[in-house]
Parts: sequence; C-alpha cells; structure tokens
Amino acid sequence: MQDAANIRPLTALRFFAAMWVVLFHYWPKLDVGFTPTLVEKGYLGVELFFTLSGFILCHVYLSAFGEGRFKYGDFLWNRLARVYPLHLATLLGMIALGVGAGAAGFAVDAGILSWESLPANILLLQAWGLAPEAAFNHPSWSISAEWFAYLTFPVSAWAAWKLRSRPWLFTGLVVAAITALYAAFQQLSGFSLTQATINWGALRIVPCFMLGCAMHALWRSGAVRSLSAAALGAAFCGAGMLIAAAAGAPDVVSILGFGGLILCLAGLAQHGSGFASQPAFVYLGEISYSTYMICVPWKIIFVNAAAKVLNLPTEKLPLGLWIIFLVGVVPLSAVSYHLIEKPARARMKLWADSWRARRHAAAIA
Repeated sequence: MQDAANIRPLTALRFFAAMWVVLFHYWPKLDVGFTPTLVEKGYLGVELFFTLSGFILCHVYLSAFGEGRFKYGDFLWNRLARVYPLHLATLLGMIALGVGAGAAGFAVDAGILSWESLPANILLLQAWGLAPEAAFNHPSWSISAEWFAYLTFPVSAWAAWKLRSRPWLFTGLVVAAITALYAAFQQLSGFSLTQATINWGALRIVPCFMLGCAMHALWRSGAVRSLSAAALGAAFCGAGMLIAAAAGAPDVVSILGFGGLILCLAGLAQHGSGFASQPAFVYLGEISYSTYMICVPWKIIFVNAAAKVLNLPTEKLPLGLWIIFLVGVVPLSAVSYHLIEKPARARMKLWADSWRARRHAAAIA
C-alpha cells in the first residue's frame, strides 16, 4: 500500500487538471476553424483542482482538527507557503512584462496593468469581488479562491468531522446542496457559477471543496471495497466526466464525476495499485501548480514573439509551432518549480521553524 500521506494517483491527476486549463487557454491560438467541446470545457479543470483540495486537506488535517491538535496559524502559514511565492513571482513578472512592452512601443491591454486591482491581487482578495478588473496573471483568481477555502477551513473541517461516521449522509447532503446552488446561481445571475472568476470566484470553490471533503469521508469509511471496484469506478467516472464535458452536459454532471474519480483513484492506492504512481506521473503532478500559474505569461510571450518574428497576419499559430508552444509549458513549469516554487516554500517553512524555536526559547528562559 502506498504511503497514506502521499496518494500518488491524485498527485498525477493534478497535471491532467492543469493541462486541461492550458488547452482551454491555448486552443484559440491554433490556426484551425473549430474548437472541440471538451476543450471549451477546459475551465472545469479548476473545479477538479478545487475538489482535490477538499480531499487532500481533509486527508492531511482533519484528524488533527477533530482531536484538538490543529493549529490554525501554522495551517495558514503552510498553505501560504504553498501558493503565495509563485503567485507573487508571476504577479511581478506580469507587471514587468506589461511595463516593458509598453516602454518598447507594444500595445498592452489596459486590463493587464490595472493598478486599481493591485492591492486585491497582492492580498489574494481578487476573487472576492474586490478587484475592478481581471488584471495581471488572471489564473491567480483561483488562488484567491483557494485562500478563501483555507481561511474558512475550520468550518469545512467541523462539518466533515461531525459527519465522518455517516459518510453517505454527508455525501448526499453535499450533492443536494451542489445541485441546488448551481441551479439557484444560474437563475439569479444569468451565468453559471463555473464561469465566475473575480466576481463570485470565492463562492465557486465552496461546492467543489465540500465535495472533496465528502469523498474523503467515503474513502476513509472503506466505501471502495476492493481493487476491482476501484478500477471499475475510476474508469467509469473518468470516462463519464469526459463524455459529459465533450457532450456539453451541464457542468455539475462533470463535477460530480470528478468526485467519483478522486474517490476511486484514492481507492486504487488504498488497495495497493501502482496506477499513475510512477515517478514521471507524480513529478508532473508536483509541477502542475507552476504549469497553471505560468501558462498565461508564457502564452503572451510566445504568441506575441512568434507573430512579430514570423510576420503572422493574426496571432493564430500553425500546428507545428502551436505544438512547440503547448509542449514548452512543461519544461518551463519544471524551471519555475525548482527555481521559485519549491525553494521559496522551503524558505518560508524554515522561517516558521525559526520563529517557533525562538518563542520556545523565550518561554523557557
């Protein structure tokens, strides 16, 4: 059985989620006359990330919460160490890119350098309706939504802990709430909650995060009883959510499929399967946050450079060049991971350890 602290198939799944979002952003730059519905639904990769977050955070922190060992400040610092350094780096990179392009005489979308939106972006509040525009590195709105989920995690953990012995009831309540919320939001706003970013983005994470919490409760209860059940369930849910997205079914259908897929992939690991646990798959999952965060800056740089160097009449790329553009995000993600994300996270954790050590020394002095 795999290490319980590292459910490797779920780590690998993160790369799939990231690349689905990347395709969503990159396909419009391909010089073809159509867009597959599955690609058009690539924004749902964010919902997959959100659902995974609920599962993983419950997996790591729920027992400590229920047993009174949970330290909220340490939790928030660890989560901030996970997401903030790369967010800040890409934010500063987009500012430098925009200012540099403007100084060189290139046209710069005014929305990219919306200085009124800068405080919200620095404070990770841009998905809370506090940013006037979707500025700078737009995908970071979802990191703001994640921050909302981190801040409110004690509420989610309280519900998950209270219902841990009744996982099917927990799941039923979550599914009912998801169905009602998506229908009500569509009716009241005129658009799907899955389309929300800087307005209502903080709400967008809530149903998916709670679905992840419910799937964790099912997994811990032993709901996936055998390796064969896990394999069949993963195949069924994975194919089902892809077919639903490709067929243009309501987004909630795919989202519920994400929950089942996560449950069954965790079940595979629980029953000793090595599926999607090879080092290459796990590594791609580990760099997936970098993939997600650099995909738009890379798009702006590559597409504008290609259009200028090749004198393209539009920003549409021929297939061969587009493949280089798409594949190029992976090694760049590895560079970002090893030069920014990983060392900055380690440094922030060292700071926390140092602060704790000083407090301990002062307490016993």
